[in-house]
Amino acid sequence: MLNDKITVTAKHISAAQVVVEEIREIITPKFIIAIGGEVGSGKSTLSYALAQKLKKQQLRCKIIDLDDFYTIPPLDRKEWRRAKGIESVGPDEYDWHKINRLIDDFQHDKESTMPCVDLITDYVDTITTDFAGVDIMIINGLYATKLKQANYRVFIELTYDETSEAQIYGGKEEITPFRRQILEREHQIVTELKKGCNLFFDFDASLDKYHL
Repeated sequence: MLNDKITVTAKHISAAQVVVEEIREIITPKFIIAIGGEVGSGKSTLSYALAQKLKKQQLRCKIIDLDDFYTIPPLDRKEWRRAKGIESVGPDEYDWHKINRLIDDFQHDKESTMPCVDLITDYVDTITTDFAGVDIMIINGLYATKLKQANYRVFIELTYDETSEAQIYGGKEEITPFRRQILEREHQIVTELKKGCNLFFDFDASLDKYHL
């Protein structure tokens, strides 16, 4: 996403190092890391810190934010959700065809186009990238760990309520009663996607980690 605000802290850098150590022996060509968790949990920030760590090891990474792949653009999404009802909120809001095509282009070293949301204008731009020479794709998003193509899945345990300060700072969307309903719906779905993840972080628990 364009013009997203992130603040990389020591906990994100430490978490990124843990991921690097965990995947060191299992990295294969065209490796895909999925980072999931609720809104505001730190997915984008961890993705950035991880990409920087891997770059120092001569591994070229591309970060993909699944929030760019909603079928309904930001300016229309609120009213669309109200019209369709809270049950419409979930993975089906993503354009999985575009996501899977992008992954296929990455796996085959192709040039590819993708949407990119500008958080200032709320317009959806289009960017072009060349995946030739890109070693690792880091995909973050609410439902990122749902991706079957992911070689390694990371889940951040923090909930939206636990990151309220970050939400005020980010200011992506006004908190209304309907927005709260959406967050609760997303919480229920995302919690189910914890199953099958390889690594967990709870930044409020001093980076404790464990495996399923």
